[in-house]
Amino acid sequence: MKHSQGFTVIEIIVVTLFLAVATTVLFVQKQNLAATHRDDQRKTAINAMYYSLEEVYFATNKSYPAEITDKTLPAVDPTLLTDPNNVKIGDKSSNYRYEGVNCTNNTCAGYTLRADLEKEADFVKTNRNK
Repeated sequence: MKHSQGFTVIEIIVVTLFLAVATTVLFVQKQNLAATHRDDQRKTAINAMYYSLEEVYFATNKSYPAEITDKTLPAVDPTLLTDPNNVKIGDKSSNYRYEGVNCTNNTCAGYTLRADLEKEADFVKTNRNK
């Protein structure tokens, strides 16, 4: 009676398939987590800009700016004005958009602040002061 050591071809194929499926699932989950993290960064940035506009800028000026820069919102960390792709707010390809409403002479009566998210609908904030 012969007794051989080692694995059969079927066993090796099954283990290889299992590892391939596990690796694929892990990769997909990692991509989903990374996208969720980027979306959270976008929401944090929009909220920081929103509260600075409402609590600091509007309280001081009784209006809103025509555009957002690090000079109009000095209370906001300048890195938050750049989206996860390193594009500054105001640039055409930025995930962040600021749209002034009823603007004259670089002051606006209102605004819409928006971030394009990957895993959810756009994150939108509008002025609360009228």
